Amino acid sequence: MTSPPSSRHGPSPRHGVARVLSKLGLCSRTQAARWVAEGRVRVNGQVVRDAEFPVRQGLDRIDVDGHASTAADRLVVMLNKPRGLVTTTKDEQDRETVYGCFAGSGLPWLAPVGRLDKASEGLLLFANDPAWAARITDPGTGPSKTYHVQVDRLPDAALLATLERGAQVDGEFLSVTSARSLRAGDRHAWLEIVLDEGRNRQIRRLLAALDVGVLRLVRVAIGPVQLGELRKGQWRMLTAQEADALGGVRG
Repeated sequence: MTSPPSSRHGPSPRHGVARVLSKLGLCSRTQAARWVAEGRVRVNGQVVRDAEFPVRQGLDRIDVDGHASTAADRLVVMLNKPRGLVTTTKDEQDRETVYGCFAGSGLPWLAPVGRLDKASEGLLLFANDPAWAARITDPGTGPSKTYHVQVDRLPDAALLATLERGAQVDGEFLSVTSARSLRAGDRHAWLEIVLDEGRNRQIRRLLAALDVGVLRLVRVAIGPVQLGELRKGQWRMLTAQEADALGGVRG
């Protein structure tokens, strides 16, 4: 009986074949599991039908439809997310998702890089490179995010200072990196808020704790990448230079 190959650093870690296909950026894990169930995936020449079948990435050969699976070239897309769409591949409540914006585009499968909640709008990234995406979403190394937020009152210096100083909200300390007033009307105003990390509904929760209602929340930039003139529901590919800049240093 032949022993599996190993290195002097110990045996290679094994992961489920569906997970490995997803990590290669070829498809979602759900799609990979479907391919496996359909008998389209072979490991070292043998058809496998178990999505959790253990494989050693880089050592075991994985074929899909007779073709060797290799890491896909990195592809990053930015979308101007419209309000009312949920950031998920398939919604259990059958709500419209952001993937409807890509219908008929011919794009390969891309995973959202971070999220925007249903009521929020603006810049949302998608990528087929999980390692790159992890750097973008890491609160310690990822780029800052800039938001334009319409609120239901006229802000004063004290409110802006409190946002930056932070407050306890439901047992969690929340703050923003910077907050400034952009423009104001008779009763409403727009703020520019920058975050170095994005916790769940962070801006909305912090403002609500300060008795400030959010009328609109639009993400306008991630690091050096600006939403610009991209129209709602429209998308474009990022250049390699833009993607490298995002995945490099906080900006």
